[in-house]
Amino acid sequence: MGWTMSNAENRQEPPVQETPASVAQNAEIPISGTAEADVQKKAYAELNDRFLRLAADFENYKKRSERDRAQTIAFANERFACDILEVADNIERALKSDDTHLREGVLQIRQLLSGQLQRHGVCPIDSLNKPFNPEEHEAIAHVPSDACTGTIIDEVCRGYRMHDKVIRYAKVAVSKGKENNHKEA
Repeated sequence: MGWTMSNAENRQEPPVQETPASVAQNAEIPISGTAEADVQKKAYAELNDRFLRLAADFENYKKRSERDRAQTIAFANERFACDILEVADNIERALKSDDTHLREGVLQIRQLLSGQLQRHGVCPIDSLNKPFNPEEHEAIAHVPSDACTGTIIDEVCRGYRMHDKVIRYAKVAVSKGKENNHKEA
């Protein structure tokens, strides 16, 4: 043998096998790959934006539904309350009678009915000697009196409010003020 090499020098490194991952790392990304990445990023941004909008819409829907539900519950007995008010009117008329025993019984019924109405959020609107308010009152007469102009001097039919909503306007007589009986010469 003519030539000698040491075993260490004779050893060669085994050839490196290339995998698709190693090729991708070492190779340059083609131009079409960056365009595809941009398209993917844009699609992701659009989908993310759509998701966020849908989530916000759903939150708004939940809030609106809860508000509507609370309002429906609050005013569920409105029709009932309006029907009961007719009974309350008849009791008020009976109270104007002269029979004392009848009057005591009717007073107790009125107290009971008033308590029931208040438990359901129905309260009377105080009108006498107050300024006329078209949001609470319905003027059925405009009469001369010693009271200031626009002051309610008589309540023909009591008005009622359920929670914050007027469910029946008070029918009232409103003062015109003093009429001059003196004719100017």
